[in-house]
Parts: sequence; structure tokens; C-alpha cells
Amino acid sequence: MHFLSTNNPDLRVSLGEAVLKGLPKDNGLFMPLEIEPLSEAFWAGARHMPFAELAFSMTRQLLSGSLPDHVLRQIVTDACTFDAPLLAVGDRYVLELFHGPTLAFKDFGASFMARLMGHLVRHSSAELQILVATSGDTGGAVAAGFFNVPGIQVTILYPKGKVSPVQEFQLTTWGKNIRAIEVEGTFDDCQALVKQAFLDDELENRLMLSSANSINIARLIPQSWYYARAWQQLPADANSPVFCIPSGNYGNLTGGVFANMLGLPVHRFIAASNANNVVPEFLKSGTYIPGPSIQTLSNAMDVGSPSNVARLAYLWGMNAASWNQRMHGDSVSDDRTLATIKKVYEEHGYALDPHSAVGWAVMDELIESWTGHPGILLETAHPAKFPEVMRHALGSATPRSETLEALTELQSDKTRMAADFGVFKSFLLNRL
Repeated sequence: MHFLSTNNPDLRVSLGEAVLKGLPKDNGLFMPLEIEPLSEAFWAGARHMPFAELAFSMTRQLLSGSLPDHVLRQIVTDACTFDAPLLAVGDRYVLELFHGPTLAFKDFGASFMARLMGHLVRHSSAELQILVATSGDTGGAVAAGFFNVPGIQVTILYPKGKVSPVQEFQLTTWGKNIRAIEVEGTFDDCQALVKQAFLDDELENRLMLSSANSINIARLIPQSWYYARAWQQLPADANSPVFCIPSGNYGNLTGGVFANMLGLPVHRFIAASNANNVVPEFLKSGTYIPGPSIQTLSNAMDVGSPSNVARLAYLWGMNAASWNQRMHGDSVSDDRTLATIKKVYEEHGYALDPHSAVGWAVMDELIESWTGHPGILLETAHPAKFPEVMRHALGSATPRSETLEALTELQSDKTRMAADFGVFKSFLLNRL
């Protein structure tokens, strides 16, 4: 199987190059050369398939012979150690994606990626340097997935004051092969530093660099799995579902598009945004205008220039009419987010985290887009990861997690840094 760049469809690279490089030199994003759907017979028999076997079959189809079956099966099996239960809440379903080690949906991608990269570098004499920018949950999931993996060092960049205290503990308390950098700036500044590092000739020559954001195709592929897992848990006679995805960098939604291209029945996608509403505005106006990120209560979605728009544009064209055939989008304010958390808890006894509360509110606004079809909201993180927001919305009913509370007893270790590429480059070279 070969992969191409969204900026150069004539480029052809192997799985190893696509995963270990992370980003093409032309600043595009790697995509599978083709995505062939699994057969109707496969999907007819897939409803009762074990989750790990379903994930293996989907991944094998996407990678199309890039790894021996026995190797890929072991990687997927080792990554599928937690489930994604589907719960009926009111008039819709909630897919809980927070049952992994860091209580966030990104555990699926990070767990798979760490095992795949570990396999790819097992005979390398040089250490692989993973660079990751995070607006919240990505960094913690990557740290957990790659902690103590031989031959791999991880550097996590996060924006100062723009992640929750719990998220910061999940980024900064690992040590050993995990390093955390607190950047004076926004998530977009962090992401720009990572992208610039991949395009720097000296760093390319002296370091073996790779990424672990959703710009890396290996992070994206396992994010297709839980869409199929949600479908498995629907009633057998249900219509094709509508998936509502709290959206920041649009990797999660792109994973759903991959699942749909593999043949998973999907009626439509809903992209739910906070004030960083560049994609919903594109769907309405036809003009795509990325801008600086805006800080909100749903911080993991605070992305003003989402990277994975490039992948969606490659698949659908940069044409709003084409996008609107496949998805809807809308955005809500912080006040509406808080009100939705409170309303859903009072009416259904279910605590939504602030990101999925955005999704619930957008589903309310776009109810006509999923009438007659099961509406599935992706609950992307455990609400206890956002204690200040949840306390503001729910008071004494704020959810708790013993796993997260134990983090506050650990020693935090971070490097403070300006959003300056020269400083960041020196940091990387000085640690050779």
C-alpha cells in the first residue's frame, strides 16, 4: 500500500515513511492512495464481530498489505483493550469514548500508533523523536501510549493557560522519554512550531522526526474503528446513523469519513464547533477563512486553522456544496455550552463534558438533519477532566474520577518556551 500527499497526488511513499515522517516535505498531509470498501458480505456479518476483529479488518483494508496479517493483528489487539459503549440518552445516543487510560477518545489513536511505530523502528539505531502539539487531550493520550516505548522520545507542546489543570498534569508528570513544553501562545502557535520542525533541513538531517497529532495518518486510522463499534450496538433494524462530532482539528470527523468509505452505513455527519467556527462558516458561506484560535470552555476544540481540512478537501474538493451533501455544521457559545451541560444533567441524569455539550446543542439546532435516523453524539472525554467548567455548570454534582485525582499527587515537570522556532529548534538539537 502506498500513501500520497494532499498537495501532490503523484507522490508515493510506503506506510513506514508516511507514519515515521508524519508530514510530507510539501507541507501536505499523507492519505491512503485509495480506500476500497469492504464487501457487503463483510458488513452483513460484522454486527456481532468482536471489536478487535472488526478493527483489524478495517485497518487491514486501509493498509492493504503494508504489514503481515499476524503483525497487524497483534498491534490492533494490543491497542483494543477498552470498549466504546453506546448509551441511549433522551432522544439520541451517546458514544462514550473515554474508557481508555487517559479518559479521552484519543487513547484509541495513540495506543495503536505507539505500537505501530514501535514495530517500525524496532531495528533502528537512531531514536525516533515524536513531536506533538496539543490543545488538550492529544498530548496526554500520546504520553500514555508512548511512555517507556523503546527507541522513542516524545516532546509535547501545549499552550500556556489554555489546557485544564487536569490535562496539564496528564502532560507533565511522566518523565523518562516524555518531555512537556509550555508555549507562550495558542494551540495554533504550537502546531506551527511542529510543522516548521518537519520542514527544517537541519533537523531532518540530524533527527528522525515524526508526529503524533491527527496530521499523522496512523493517529487517524484507528479513529475509524469506534464509528463501526457504535453501529454494532444500534438496533438491527435502525436506519443509517447520523454522527455528531465535537470538532477542532477535524481528525475525529475524518476518521468517520474513512469508516464510511470502507462501507459503514452513515446518513450524515454533523460538525459541532465552539467559537472557532471556521468550518461551519465555510459550509454556510462557501468561503474558507482560517484565523487565530479563540479560547473557550471546550479548549480541545480551540483550533482556528484545522489541519485535517486538507484531507477533507482532497476527498470532497474545497467546495461547500460538495461538503453540504455529506455533513452539516454549526457552532455554539460558552454560555450555551454551560446551559446544555446543566439541562442534560437535570433532564437525563447524564453529565456531558464541555466538548460533547457543544455537540448536543448543535444537534438540537440541526434536529431536522437527523430526524428518522439514530443520532449518535461522540462523547470525547470524561467530564471529570474539566472540573472548573463542570463545577460552574453543575455545582456539587460535578463528576469525579479517582484516576485523575491521583495525578495531582505527582511531580510536574515542564519547560517554558516562547513561540519562537529558533528557540524550539535549539531545544531539540541540544538534547541529541
